Amino acid sequence: MKVRTIKKDKVNIITLGCSKNLVDSEVLSGQLAANAIDVVHENKKLDHNIVVVNTCGFIDKAKEESINTIFDQLELKRRGKLDKVYVTGCLSERYRSDLELEMPEVDAWFGTMELPLMLKQFDADYKTELLGERLLSTPQHYAYLKISEGCNRTCSFCAIPLMRGQHVSRSIEDLVAETEGLVKKGVKEIMLIAQELTYYGLDLYKTRELPKLLNALADVKGIEWIRLHYAYPSKFPMEVLDVMRERDNICKYIDMPLQHASNNMLKAMKRNITREEMGDLIKEIRLRVPGICIRTTLIAGFPGETEEDVEELKGFLIEHKFDRVGIFAYSHEENTSAHLLEDNISDEEKELRAQEIMEVQQEISLEKNQEKVGKVFKVLIDKKESGRYLGRTEFDSVEVDNEVIVNTKKKLIIGEFVNVKITKAFDYDLEGELV
Repeated sequence: MKVRTIKKDKVNIITLGCSKNLVDSEVLSGQLAANAIDVVHENKKLDHNIVVVNTCGFIDKAKEESINTIFDQLELKRRGKLDKVYVTGCLSERYRSDLELEMPEVDAWFGTMELPLMLKQFDADYKTELLGERLLSTPQHYAYLKISEGCNRTCSFCAIPLMRGQHVSRSIEDLVAETEGLVKKGVKEIMLIAQELTYYGLDLYKTRELPKLLNALADVKGIEWIRLHYAYPSKFPMEVLDVMRERDNICKYIDMPLQHASNNMLKAMKRNITREEMGDLIKEIRLRVPGICIRTTLIAGFPGETEEDVEELKGFLIEHKFDRVGIFAYSHEENTSAHLLEDNISDEEKELRAQEIMEVQQEISLEKNQEKVGKVFKVLIDKKESGRYLGRTEFDSVEVDNEVIVNTKKKLIIGEFVNVKITKAFDYDLEGELV
């Protein structure tokens, strides 16, 4: 007599967008696993029957990618390859009512702060005792640490407060406990992320407490690198730089999105800072932390941007010689104050301006990389590809910055630190030999 077996559910989580979304997916994975539900991230085997798409709704390209991904998963469902398709994240938070009409086949939609509600779809309980516990989707040696959620800034181009709400800091005690848990999993590098790092603590402690948090995290045994992402330039807490200089395991690296350098554009973007103030801040950062790597991101094609504004931005890059620069073409976002302005620059022109600006940065990047030839750097080995090891210095964050190609016949361990002498410099990468 045959006994009929019911196949156990297996959930695949697809993450789109930024590292903050990735952390949300890891937390969801941890909750599902704690409820004895089989869960994977970006499953290549396609042996799952349920999908959760964690979407991004930040700019047009990200929204398009999210929508296309949902349609792809619904097609698999129509063909009988999936039982359920759930959607969460920023796109779902922002456009849920419209998307429900367009895609009725989606089984359920969830906002950015509805994890307990989502778990009910799986007959799972939200386990509060798992605070900070998550299944890492990154390699074991590094992880992102989200120190707050939401943003209180009112930048005219940005829809993040619409999707993530107001700024809410996590306590220092919880973040230290989470970091200690990450170390037990083998993590050596933590990257601090938030919509706005420098606002940290104002809601909880009534003062900016990023320096205090950094000292507490630097005390955690086993953490070798702590990296800062997304620091807002206006009212930057300068004490952060003193901690960075004094603590060996805080990388001399800061990611500070400036968005533009023309005062006309900075005012229109509601950045609460001038070109002159930004220049003074950059000089002070470099004075207090000699050798620091400064990464920034910029926007090309904001409404009303002129050729003179673009030239001013290029001049600012040449003057201050940032180590790393990323650039986005402006995206006209509904319900932001900039949406009231005329989006008067074509998409083609936006891309041309972005390319023009990056060509200036490309020369600066090559010049800075050439200065590293002949010097020895501590390098964290991230992976092996095509028979070569790839790693990063403390001046490089994962995925967005330079890589170091390490030439050696010796077998290296992924996640170990080695000393590398730089022998070649390229526009955005370095090559070297094991010392």
